Amino acid sequence: MSGLGEASNGAASSSSASVPARVSSIAQPPTTVEDNDDGGSSSDASDDETAPTTTGDGQTAKQRKKKKSKAAAKLRKKLGLSNPTSDPTEKLLASGNAVSGKISDDVVTQVQQAVAAEHGSSAANAVTKANLAKVMAMMNMERSAMLSSQETKAKASKQIADHKFWKTQPVMKPTDAPVDEEGSIQPSVPPSEVRQEPYPLPADFEWVTVDVDNPSELKEVYDLLSANYVEDDDATFRFDYSPQFLHWVLKHPGYHRTWHIGVRVVSTSKLVAFISGIPHELRVREKSYQSTEINFLCVHKKLRSKRLAPVLIKEVTRQCHLTGVFHAIYTVGSVLPTPVSCARYYHRTINARKLAEIGFSAIPHNMSMEAHVRRFELPARPNLPGLREMERGDVPSVGKLMRRYMRRFDMAPRFTDHEVEHILLSGRGEDTPTGRKGQVTWTYVVETEGRITDMFAFYSLPSSILDNDKHKSLNAAYLFYYATDVVFSDSPEPQESGASTSSPSSERALALASGKEPWQVNHLTNLLPSELADESRVPSWDTESPTIKSLLKQRLNLLINTLLIIARDEGFDVVNCVTVMDNPLFLQEQKFGPGDGFLRFYLFNWRCKPVAGGMGGRPGEGELDPVQSYVKGLAKKASGEEERAMVEQLVRKVGRNPADVGSGNGIVMV
Repeated sequence: MSGLGEASNGAASSSSASVPARVSSIAQPPTTVEDNDDGGSSSDASDDETAPTTTGDGQTAKQRKKKKSKAAAKLRKKLGLSNPTSDPTEKLLASGNAVSGKISDDVVTQVQQAVAAEHGSSAANAVTKANLAKVMAMMNMERSAMLSSQETKAKASKQIADHKFWKTQPVMKPTDAPVDEEGSIQPSVPPSEVRQEPYPLPADFEWVTVDVDNPSELKEVYDLLSANYVEDDDATFRFDYSPQFLHWVLKHPGYHRTWHIGVRVVSTSKLVAFISGIPHELRVREKSYQSTEINFLCVHKKLRSKRLAPVLIKEVTRQCHLTGVFHAIYTVGSVLPTPVSCARYYHRTINARKLAEIGFSAIPHNMSMEAHVRRFELPARPNLPGLREMERGDVPSVGKLMRRYMRRFDMAPRFTDHEVEHILLSGRGEDTPTGRKGQVTWTYVVETEGRITDMFAFYSLPSSILDNDKHKSLNAAYLFYYATDVVFSDSPEPQESGASTSSPSSERALALASGKEPWQVNHLTNLLPSELADESRVPSWDTESPTIKSLLKQRLNLLINTLLIIARDEGFDVVNCVTVMDNPLFLQEQKFGPGDGFLRFYLFNWRCKPVAGGMGGRPGEGELDPVQSYVKGLAKKASGEEERAMVEQLVRKVGRNPADVGSGNGIVMV
């Protein structure tokens, strides 16, 4: 998001984990709001409480048909057969022949000159009108396939205008006028004006507060998610959040136990639904506020027709309001009213053989498995002087570096040192004689002459493989936060805070101590004066000079290459990320491939212009980018020089196309 700073890619906060979308066929991103939030049943759920009728082998007719279809497809693949009407090579050749006549000699010459400047004269000589036609045809095919996939997903859920639930909520609507002033849609109110009673549930269901410090209750959440949470479209992969992962995410500093909400069946005490929130200070451009990061909205598959999802959302909203928080952020793979940003999933193959065997990625045509594996080989060991694991004593330095780095983006979480310690170190697991047990996060720093110059982190989020006799788990690493000081080589260091007390308090803490209520101080920061000073005099990502961008690109490629080596040595099969932060600067060089999954960001009770999410570099992405849609809407209404100048000014404020600035976007994952 052309201004997003991340936590889950390094792009969103710790609980907004990135999705395990496949390189060749999508996996729906981890949703915080389900597609059937208005009561419609999902494609993999029955329409009533009871399980579908099964046959003698324990499978439904639908499951048997699906399995036969998969088996037939695998057999066709092994035999080298394909459907002539859908053969991509035939389509490509046909399209290429049609397009070649439309390419002028001037265009060929321009492309040859550009290729020569970047790759040399020998590569430029290979550029011909026929080759360009094939490339254009291939791009058209990619665009059509991607948009068709997204259109199918959109039709599977209700049209945006028909969302009975969301059109009653304080969220931006597609029909809203252009945003003049960013801020709250509805005002905060005292707890006495908030609904005091829980929302009603269907008969035989009851609300419960889940205690994540209780191992048995945490295990219940794990069991619910592992069997019913996000999976890909053909039910091959499903997120497998470990109890350690859930504890790490849900125990964020300042968390409220009442924001961990479950639904049980009264007669059996079985946990059948869950939703959670964690406290989250969010900055959108120049304004910041206290919010809730909503995650893990999950309803048991057999109960998808009970309309529990919207009731869960309303109940967690009520609980947040009772504690004085009236804003939220959430991420969803599908389109709801109304995305503030959209990013695309990318995947870096580590264990190429395994990924091909489970269908996560495909071996290119006319390439052997051995050659395919060699494409993704990494150096034997890192070549980064000063690299070591982060220690607790590094927290102040790492916190300062992260706050400065994230301030560059248009939308990012704000973390105190206490939060930095939690998100980066509390998931390290337990040291045992045989290694670490239950490790969730891996965090490294680069120390040069006693100073922390760089940091990067990733976390583990495996997926269960549901239909494979050889492999049962996909070991996926997700890029988390990173930061480097090369972007500040021409910026002055922030001055130390002049706090007059030995134990300074934040603006918000002082206001609360003076008798203010939480609902009255949502606009105040939790950062201490010294932490707030770290954000001073930091240039925006889209104003950085070409020299700085070049240095940043070079450094990030070294850091991420090192991360990939570590992930390989730790036994991961793939490293995933989305196009937030500065990720587009290293995706191609580090051999990340685009997936067909998209992650959309939503803000509850906050109106703002959209934020760029690193999209636009591949065919069809522009049609899915909220920034480009917003700008096109403004352009249609503009007439005359003065109006067009106003549109251009708004475009600059919203976020530029990544191609214009050489960087990815404005979002740090949250």
